[in-house]
Amino acid sequence: MHAPTVYRPFLNGVYTVSAGLFRLGAVSTGQAIPWREDGAAETHTFALEGDYERFVVSKWAAHRRALHEYAGEANLSPDLREAALEFTARTLAAESGGAMSWDGQTFRNSLLGWEARLDLRWGGLGDLRRFDGPLAGLRSDLEPTGALDFLGLNASEDLAIIARDPGSGRDWLAATHVLSPERWDPRDKLGRDFVAVHVPVAGSGPMNATAPRLVDAVIGRGPFVRFAWGIAPDDRLDHHPAMLAAGESAPFDPVIAFVRVERQTLTGFPAADGALFTIRPYLYPLEVAVQTPAQARALAAALRTMTPAQQIYKGLRGVMPDLLIWLDARAL
Repeated sequence: MHAPTVYRPFLNGVYTVSAGLFRLGAVSTGQAIPWREDGAAETHTFALEGDYERFVVSKWAAHRRALHEYAGEANLSPDLREAALEFTARTLAAESGGAMSWDGQTFRNSLLGWEARLDLRWGGLGDLRRFDGPLAGLRSDLEPTGALDFLGLNASEDLAIIARDPGSGRDWLAATHVLSPERWDPRDKLGRDFVAVHVPVAGSGPMNATAPRLVDAVIGRGPFVRFAWGIAPDDRLDHHPAMLAAGESAPFDPVIAFVRVERQTLTGFPAADGALFTIRPYLYPLEVAVQTPAQARALAAALRTMTPAQQIYKGLRGVMPDLLIWLDARAL
């Protein structure tokens, strides 16, 4: 597995909350990503990279601690469940470089040393079998609760399913398996529409005003990829509010802080009136994210465009002065 891809979405020097959708597809049809290190188009949904073990350890710790705080369903139709899970199983296997396989019934992960038969339509799981694999010791005796849970535990990405009523046009978040959340509780979003999900995000007003068109595009005109970013005080993947409240978050220090970039994909299933949303965090030490003066200047400029509300939402209000001093010194 190759080293994690480096993305720097702050290079435009502006912090914005917008849809920011790029076309996901083959090199010939996808859109080049200006802040991807090699400037190439995005061609994949799932990324099995050199930090895969970190995701396994973090996700499974969250699962053992309190799965109900991260995962759930809300009026998820069998048609949409089947479409989303079939796509996930098929694509995750195809993009795993041979580490995983899917034959239409059984999903197998040779790295984690387990396989199971999945009922895609009703979400069940059967014939779970464990065997030796390079990372088999990490999974131990963990018991997945169903097909979505099993697939989510095999992927680096978090998974969410968006549904839409074909009659009324109302949309809602119909399923979550988000074990690496960044300062938000999946339980607060489940069953809510696009606007309600994003209202707490500082600066999301203009994006929310276009919600019906965005949902229509996601379901009918994708697939797409988008990026969100912020500064994190540590390199933990799981920043669930319950974990932060427990005092497990490291104190912020600009020297050991990380740029957290979330690569998100959206794949629509028009016949099933819904879409799959994936979230894959990348965490880069500041010294990796800003290796040149130009990169330091761009990040500092982007941070300076944040409103006070956005600084508070991102947990940066109290540390912004020290962070900017550090960046300005690197920008010389």
